Amino acid sequence: MLLIASASLVTAEDSQNSPDKTELLNSDGSRFVPKDYYPKFSWDVTPQYFMFGDMERVLLPEEVRWIAARTDFLCIEKSHGLKMLGAAELGAKHEAAEFRKIKPGIKVLFYFNSAYAWPFTSYNEAFTRDKIDQHPELKKFLLIDSETGKLAHRRNVFFFDVLNPQLREWWVDTVAKGVADSGCDGAFIDQMHGFFWLREDKSQEVQRAMGEMMASLKRKMGPDKILLGNNAHQAIAKHVFPVIDASMFEHYNEELLSKESLLQDWDDMLRLAKAGKMSVFRIGVESDPKEKQQQDNARARRGRADRMAELANERLEFYLACYLIGAQPYSYFQYGWGWTLSSGSLQDYPELHKPLGAPTGAYQRISPESWEFTREFEHASVWVNTESRQAKITWR
Repeated sequence: MLLIASASLVTAEDSQNSPDKTELLNSDGSRFVPKDYYPKFSWDVTPQYFMFGDMERVLLPEEVRWIAARTDFLCIEKSHGLKMLGAAELGAKHEAAEFRKIKPGIKVLFYFNSAYAWPFTSYNEAFTRDKIDQHPELKKFLLIDSETGKLAHRRNVFFFDVLNPQLREWWVDTVAKGVADSGCDGAFIDQMHGFFWLREDKSQEVQRAMGEMMASLKRKMGPDKILLGNNAHQAIAKHVFPVIDASMFEHYNEELLSKESLLQDWDDMLRLAKAGKMSVFRIGVESDPKEKQQQDNARARRGRADRMAELANERLEFYLACYLIGAQPYSYFQYGWGWTLSSGSLQDYPELHKPLGAPTGAYQRISPESWEFTREFEHASVWVNTESRQAKITWR
C-alpha cells in the first residue's frame, strides 16, 4: 500500500538543504572524501537507497514524489516498464527523467547483470530459447554446460562467459550504451562471480577477467558515472573492488544474516568508507529465519505479500540496528522483501524518518565473547544482540 508522507516526515529534500553540522568522519576517525558525482548524503535521518522494478508499468506521479522524498540514490530494476514501453532501458529513461523533474540532483542507476543474460533490454532481447539460434554472434558469448554440451542456464536464463574477450567488449559497450541511452547516472552491476564454480580450475582467471571488464566499463561510462557492484566487497571480487564506487551488501540468504557475517559486514563497511566508496546495506526479510518458521502456520495462508509486510514491520528494529552499528558516511539502508515495486518499496516505515544525527563514535562490543553491540548517534542509542537477534533503538 502506498502511504503518503505525513507533515512530520523529515524528507531527503529537507536533508539536502540543511547545512552540514559535522565533517564526514568514518568510525575510526578518518575523513570520508566523497567524489563530486556521488549523491547527496546526510545523517539527518536514516540514509536510504531504493531499488525496484515493475515489468507491467512505470511509476505513478505520486509514487515518484513519495520515493524522491526519501532518497537521493536509487536504481531502476532489470525489467522495469518492459511491457508498457517495450524495453527496460526505456523504463529506466522514463523514471530518471521523472525523478529529475522534481529533484534535479538525484542519482539514478541503470541495471545490468554481468553473469545472467536477462533478455529485458533491446540490447539483449535475443538471449531467449526461441531467438538465440538466429544470432550466432551472440550465442558464442554464452557458457556451455560441460555435461550436456548445450547452453548452460538457470530457469532458461543463459550465462555469460566472462573469459571470452569478445563478450567482455560487447558487454562493456552494451552497458555503457544503456547508461547513455537511459540518461542514468551510472550502473548497478549484479553478480560478480562469473560462474567460477563451473570451472574451478580457472577461478583466478575468471576473477581477473571480471575485474578487467568492470575497469573497462568504468572508463567507458565516463569519469562522472557511478559504478555500484553487488557484493563487490567480497573476496571473490578482489579485482573488481579497486574500480567500483560502491558495493551492495545483499543479504540474500540466512547464512549472510548470521552473527559472524554481520560482524564481517561492519568491518567491510569501514574498509569501503576508508577507500572513499559507498555501501548499500540491503536486507530482504524473505531471508529472515522467522519467515521459514511461518511457512506452515496460519499467517502463511494469508498470502505472501501480507505476511511479508507484517514481518518487515516486526523485524525492522533489529535490521535497522544492524545497519546503524556498522554505518559509515555514504552507507545506505535498503529494506523490503524482493526487487519488485510491490516488495516493500512503497511501504512506509516511520522509524526511518526519525531524526538520527551523526554517530558520535564507533560501535562498542560489550565483551570479546559477547554478541551484544552498542553505538551512539546524536539522536539515537542503538543496542543489538546478533546472537539472540534482538535490538533496541532509543530515539531522543
